Amino acid sequence: MAERSTAAVDVADNSGEELLAAKADEATADGTAEAQDSTDAKSQDTDGKISRSESSLPTPDLHSGHKLARRYRLEECVTRLDGFSSWRAVDEKLRRAVGVHVLPADHPRARSVLAAARSAALLGDPRFVQVLDAVEEDDLVYVVHEWLPDATELTSLLAAGPMEAHDAYQLVSQISQAMAAAHREGLAHLRLTPGAVLRSSTGQYRIRGLAVNAALRGITSDGPQRADTEAIGALLYAALTQRWPYETDAYGLSGLPKGVGLIAPDQVRAGVHRGLSELAMRALVNDGATASRQEQPCTTPDELAKAVSAMPRIRPPEPVFTAPPEYQRTTYQQGTYRRPPGSPGTAAPVPVPPPPLQSRTGKALKWAVSALLIAALGLGSWQLAEKFLDQNNDSGTDTTQTTPSPDNKPPAPAKPLRIDSASEFMPSGSGINQKDAHKAADGDTGTAWITHRYVGYANFGNLAPRRDGSGIVVDLGSVQNIRGVKIEMFRGGQKAEVLAAAPNATAPSSLTDFPQRLTKLESVGSELKQTLDQPVRSRFVLVRITELPSDGTSDGYRGGISEISVLG
Repeated sequence: MAERSTAAVDVADNSGEELLAAKADEATADGTAEAQDSTDAKSQDTDGKISRSESSLPTPDLHSGHKLARRYRLEECVTRLDGFSSWRAVDEKLRRAVGVHVLPADHPRARSVLAAARSAALLGDPRFVQVLDAVEEDDLVYVVHEWLPDATELTSLLAAGPMEAHDAYQLVSQISQAMAAAHREGLAHLRLTPGAVLRSSTGQYRIRGLAVNAALRGITSDGPQRADTEAIGALLYAALTQRWPYETDAYGLSGLPKGVGLIAPDQVRAGVHRGLSELAMRALVNDGATASRQEQPCTTPDELAKAVSAMPRIRPPEPVFTAPPEYQRTTYQQGTYRRPPGSPGTAAPVPVPPPPLQSRTGKALKWAVSALLIAALGLGSWQLAEKFLDQNNDSGTDTTQTTPSPDNKPPAPAKPLRIDSASEFMPSGSGINQKDAHKAADGDTGTAWITHRYVGYANFGNLAPRRDGSGIVVDLGSVQNIRGVKIEMFRGGQKAEVLAAAPNATAPSSLTDFPQRLTKLESVGSELKQTLDQPVRSRFVLVRITELPSDGTSDGYRGGISEISVLG
C-alpha cells in the first residue's frame, strides 16, 4: 500500500495549549533548478564523499503533464541524472509554481532523500528555499520545494562580471549567517555552489537544496562545517574575481592557472577589496596565505559570520548622475519659432513677411474697444472691493495681511526612530516564539519573528490564548512623536493593524493598553506602510496580527514579522 508522509506534523493536546509545528514555509518557488552534475566542481566536495555506483540507474519514466498526488502537474524537466529527475511544476490546488525532485522508491538514496527533506522542512528559516512536501507514493519518492521566478542565480550574476565590494560583502554576510543557523540545527548543505544561491529583487540571498541536493547525489562528509565554510569561501572568491578558485573550470567560470596554486583574490584582479580578499582565503583554509597575514582560518560558518561582522561595514557605491544634455538655444521672432542660423539640420533663414497694414479707421475702433473694456474692468473691480470691505467691517475682521514668517519651514521628512527593545504581544500570558521577538526589530529583513504552524483555522487555530491574536511590541525608550510606520511582513496575506499605547503607559500588556490606532485592521501584503496626518505621541507601538495566511498546505497557517520601523 502506498505510504504518504508530509514534511511537517502538528502536535496539540486537549487542553487547548499552543500548537507546536514543523517549520515548513509557504512557497513562492525556486527560480531555476540546479542542472549541473557535481563533477563540474570537484573542489566543491573537497571534504565530501560522492557515491557514483547508482549513476547508471534509470530515471522514472515521467513526462510533461504528469500529475503527482493529483495535485502537482509536471511542466519542464530541468535535471535528469543519477536515477532522479528535477522538474518545474504547478501546484494546481494553490495555483502556483513549485519545484519537484522525483526518484524511484527503491532507489538506494530514496530513504536518505526523504530524511533530508523532512529535516530541512523543520528549519523554517526564510533565508532558505523551503521544502513544502516530502512524499512516498505510487512507487515514487518526490520532494516539493519553493520556486522563485523573480530571483536570479548567482551563476547568472557572475556571468556579467565580478561583484562590487558592497555586493560581495552582502553575499558572504548573508550566506554565512544562514549556514551558521542551519548548522546549529544539525543541517549541512554540502552542495553550496553558485547554482544553489539565489538573489531576490530586493537584494536578499536565499539558499536552495539544503541537505536535499547532497542527498540526491549521495554526497556525505566527515567534516560538514568545514566543507560548507570552504564552499562559502569559494563563492566569495568567485564574486571578487569572476574566477573559480581551483584549476578546474566550473559553473561558467574559468579556473586558476595550472601549477600556481591558490592565490589571493587581490592578486588575481586589481582593485579587489583587501579585507574581503583575506576573508576568502581564511574561509578556503589556505594556511600559508593566512599565516602570512597573521589571520586564523575560518573552519565553520559561525566563525566566518563572526569574522564578517568584525569587519568595517562596506557601504554601497555612491550613485552616478549623468549631466543633462545641452539644449540648443532657440530664437523667437514675432511668435514664430526659428532655429539659430547655421545649426545642424537647418536651412537658410526664411524672411518673415511684415504684418499687414491697418487703416486709420481700424486703429481708432480698436482703441475705443480697448478703452471700454478697461473702464468696465475697473468699475467691476471697485464694486467687488467695496463689497468685500463692507463685509469685513460688519464682522469686525481685521483685513490687514500678514506676511508668513521665514521660519515657517515645511516639516522634515520622517526618519526611523531608534527602537530600544522588542517583545512578543502576550495578552493571555502565553507566548509563541518569544526568543525570536528581537528579530522583528534588528535592522535585518533577512531575520524574522515567525509563528508556529496552526491547523484548521487562520485565527491562530481558534485557540483561547490567541483570542486577541499575537504580534510584536516595540519600545522606543521614551515618548516620541510618531509620524508613520513601515512594517515588513514575513508573508503576505496576514490580517494586521498597528496600535500605539497612551503617552503615560509604562508596561502595556493587554489590547486595551493600546488605544491609539495608527492603521486600520485589514489584510496586508508583504509590506504595511502608513504615514500619519498628525503625529501621535507614544513610547510603545504594537504590530498586532489576528489572522494568518496559508503555509502552502491544505489546512495549515503561519505568519510573522520580518522588520518594524517606526518613523518620527
